[in-house]
Amino acid sequence: METNSKISKKTSQTILKLQQNEITEHAIYMNLAKRVKKQGDREMLQRIGREEGMHSKLWSKYTKRELKPQKLKVTIYSLLSIILGYTFVIKLMEKGEVVSQNSYALLAKEVPEAHKIYLDEQKHEEALINMLDEDRLQYVGSMVLGLNDALVELTGTLAGLSFALQNNKLVALSGLITGISATLSMASSEYLSARSEGNADAKKSALYTGVMYIVAVILLVLPYLIFPNSKYIHALVTMLIIVVLIILSFTYYISVAKDLPFKKRFLEMATISLSVAGLSFIVGILVKKFLGIDI
Repeated sequence: METNSKISKKTSQTILKLQQNEITEHAIYMNLAKRVKKQGDREMLQRIGREEGMHSKLWSKYTKRELKPQKLKVTIYSLLSIILGYTFVIKLMEKGEVVSQNSYALLAKEVPEAHKIYLDEQKHEEALINMLDEDRLQYVGSMVLGLNDALVELTGTLAGLSFALQNNKLVALSGLITGISATLSMASSEYLSARSEGNADAKKSALYTGVMYIVAVILLVLPYLIFPNSKYIHALVTMLIIVVLIILSFTYYISVAKDLPFKKRFLEMATISLSVAGLSFIVGILVKKFLGIDI
């Protein structure tokens, strides 16, 4: 196949960038396919991976270079797929397309094949959106329930106890007892709720709720176990920073995996959790003052 030797330097650089991206995504899709249990999803990922490889070969006719996948990127996406699921990784890849529709249109003026490849990429996105039915994303509601409740309840409890007790070990002990009890309560409530709605996977719903809750409990109590007993303000500030980071990370995950708005959900959840913490801290001060308790 003959290629246009008069393409501009800028176009050559764009093609090289595309070639690198295509061969890397080929490796990522093939890796993901190995871990996907559903046969239909696995075959779809393998097909798209093969097409990405074909696109890379097409671009190589222009660059006259054979590129290898970026190992670090492949490794990172593989780890993310294990931790966060293949749905998150695929949608993250789709959001990170290196060349926009306008760029493809400009590229097509010098490279006719660019238009066909762009159409293939669009088909990929539509096919992926239609095929994605990952198990864990069916329980996002349970995950959100567990995390939201844990953050609001534990943030308030720990903030209130921080001033009332002024002893990190006592705050940690109280937080763990409260958190573990609340985890069992939330998980059992979610199980009964799911069963009453006729959900055949009520146990999984309860499991996801409980896991998210207990993870939040551990992360929020951790500063009180790390800092010395008298440094309760340090532990409180660190705990609040962890709360914001958890909300930031989880909201970003949900926004990517479920195509939901990020900013509004993050601000809403962060405002609620921090407001409850502030009010609870004030309550802790008032309780200690009016009851005259000195521990």
